[in-house]
Parts: sequence; structure tokens; C-alpha cells
Amino acid sequence: MTQRATAIFHTFGCKLNFAETATVRDIFATHGITDCPEGGVPDFIVVNSCSVTAEADRKCRSAIRNFHRRYPQAAIVLTGCYAQLKPAEASLLPGVAVVAGVNDKLALADMALDWLERRRPHTEVRPVASLREFMPSCARGDRTRFFLKVQDGCDYWCSYCTIPRARGRSRSGTIADIVAQAEAAAEAGGKEIVITGVNIGDFGAGRDDSLLDLCRELDKVEGIVRYRISSIEPNLLTDDLIDFVASSRAFMPHFHIPLQSGSDAVLALMRRRYDTALFAAKVGRIRSVLPDAFIGVDIIAGARGETPEEFERSRSFVSSLDISRLHVFPYSERPGTRALDIAGVVDQAEKHRRAAELGKVSAGKLAGFSGRFTGSVRPVLLEHSHANGHIGGFTDNYLRVSVDAPASADNSIVDVRLGAYLPESESMEASVVAR
Repeated sequence: MTQRATAIFHTFGCKLNFAETATVRDIFATHGITDCPEGGVPDFIVVNSCSVTAEADRKCRSAIRNFHRRYPQAAIVLTGCYAQLKPAEASLLPGVAVVAGVNDKLALADMALDWLERRRPHTEVRPVASLREFMPSCARGDRTRFFLKVQDGCDYWCSYCTIPRARGRSRSGTIADIVAQAEAAAEAGGKEIVITGVNIGDFGAGRDDSLLDLCRELDKVEGIVRYRISSIEPNLLTDDLIDFVASSRAFMPHFHIPLQSGSDAVLALMRRRYDTALFAAKVGRIRSVLPDAFIGVDIIAGARGETPEEFERSRSFVSSLDISRLHVFPYSERPGTRALDIAGVVDQAEKHRRAAELGKVSAGKLAGFSGRFTGSVRPVLLEHSHANGHIGGFTDNYLRVSVDAPASADNSIVDVRLGAYLPESESMEASVVAR
């Protein structure tokens, strides 16, 4: 189709959002709406929003205002969780022409073209209760790795979380369709796929298949040499799945497991479906079969009900775990959540103090884990070349490195010898090992 317009794409939030934005960009291109060249003036600005915290909402609103000031003539097309949860508020932001819910992203290009013809603001946000169909996505955008969406929505209703209100009920693609997408990624030159979703451990719920069944089939796809499983609930991370990753052809020794609190009392208030004993057992299982695995852990600081004593229990628990790093989030009040009925509000200053304490734990964990591999040789998928002649990448067990290599080495796998850990960049020195 002849080019009709140009667009800028901006994404907030999780890997799932990045995957969906890349798919939206591809669909826009098939409709003749291509990426705006550097220094150009776009016709559209597509914003895929997040609403996991109040700060996420604020950043989205701020970005939209900034885009409108910079490109006052551009039509802003807003989608994602913020648009789903607050469509009326979103439609009043300056420059917003289209507001679309989370399950209408594949129709955004049609909505944009309709705006070109009619110049009428349009809001298309369906109630989450009506979101039953699975919207597929497998794309890499400007990344080397592909992001493959296998599941959407969540049925868990944790007390602090708005995601079920934004994404709807859990639903999954079929194994056949997802494998076909992985095969297409391989044909397009992809070597690594990140498996994404809202609650991917719930893949296949209501059917006879499971995430383990999917992983077994994906492992057979020729050309894909690396898979990574993104965030998975600890109660859904089965021992069979851990053992499969340890014995598989292409699944990397890398897990991201949300803990959210190291206090059983706070976990109960959060309505999480596990306790610290189960979480510790999962970490122990991983270490027993995959001693080199990277284990990232999410944790919230200052949730309602987290007394100083419970915070100390939480800090002590995560300190005791053999994990690789923490992803720390100060607790954020979200309208409509059950957490608002919990007593024991932690003030902002104390939340940030606790987050800083957990950040110190994380820094020590990452330095200690990385230091284990100084002098060892590990494979790295090179990506994101830099002007200084270096190109970055990650080892199989998710250690970040930068090596001296030409830009043409992008999307190739090389062996590197790891040097010292560099805390300022949270990466390791490395040099390519000649073959």
C-alpha cells in the first residue's frame, strides 16, 4: 500500500506491552502508516500505556502532554491498561484522538485511518468481562529478540493489583498457533524468543494442555536456539517445568519469579497463593538442577499492613535466598483494589527507605552471583551495537556484557570470557573467545 502517513510508537510497562506494540507497528506498516523518520513530524503518536502503579499513570499522562507540545498537529492514539481503566480521563488529555482498550490493539490502524478521513475522536473500550478472545502477538520491533505472547489476563485478584480489571480473565492461544508463530520468527532470522503473558503459568487453563506442553513443542522449533520464560507465579512454576528447562535443548537457565513480600502475614493480606516456604523450595529446586541459573525476584516495599517487624522478616527472607537480583517496587495505592480496606498505611518516606534497603540487598545479590562466573566462558547473543565499536548482549544465564565487535555481529551467538563485574553498569567485562 502506498504510504499515507507516519507514526511514532511509545511503550510503557511490561514485556507483553512491548510485544504488542511491535505487532501494532507491523500492522500500521501494512496499512501504509510507517515509522516517522528521525527529525520528521508524525501524523500519529501511538502510546501503549501501563497502569500497574499510580506512577505509571502519571508517566503516561506526562508523556502525552509532552508529545502534544512537541507535535501539536499529531493525533495521539492511546491504548493499553491506562486507557482500559480510565477511558474518560484519557480521552480528555491534549491531542488524544483515539482511545482503545487492551483487546482492540489489532484494530488501531483502522481507527487511525478513520481519524484521517473523519477527524472525529473515537473511544473503543469494551468491558473486561466481555474480553474472551485471545489477541496474538509475536514481534521484535527494533529488538533482536522476539517476544511471543502466549497468554493474557489474570484470574488471581491479588488485593493490591488492578491487572484483572485492565486485562480481563485468563485466556491463551493454542499450542499449534503459537508454534507456528515461533516457526515464522525463526524464518525471519530470530534466534531468541521471550515467552510473555500476564500470568503465563496459567497457560491452557480450562483446556487439557499446559505451559509445560507448550514449552516441549516450542523446544522442537528449528532455528530458535534460545527461549526465556518471563515472569511466572511461584505456585505455577512446577518442578516438572523446572526439570524440563534443565534438560531442554533451547530453554535458558533464567527465571523471573514474583515474590512481592518475604512475610507470610503480608502475603496473606496480598491474597497471594503461596507462602515463603513454597517460594524457598522453588528457588532450591532451581539451584539443585540448574546451579548457574539467573533468578530474578519481584518484591514490593511498604504494602499496607507491612509493619516494621514484617518488613524486617521480608528483608531477612530475601537476604537468605540464593537468588540473582531483586526488582524492587514501592507499594502504590490503586483505586478499586481490596488493599484499600487493609489497615496499616506506610508513609511515602518510609516506603522509599524500605525500597532503598531492599535495593542494597539486590546490589549485593547481583554482585555475588555475577562474581561466580569471573574467568568462565559462556555463550552470548549479541544485540544493540554501539557507536564506540562495542555491542551488548546477555549470556545464557542472563549476565549483561559488552564486547568489542562490529555491528554486523548483531544477532549472532559467540563465546565470551567473563571478566570483572562492573557494579556501575550492572554488567560484566567480557572478551570474545576465538573459535
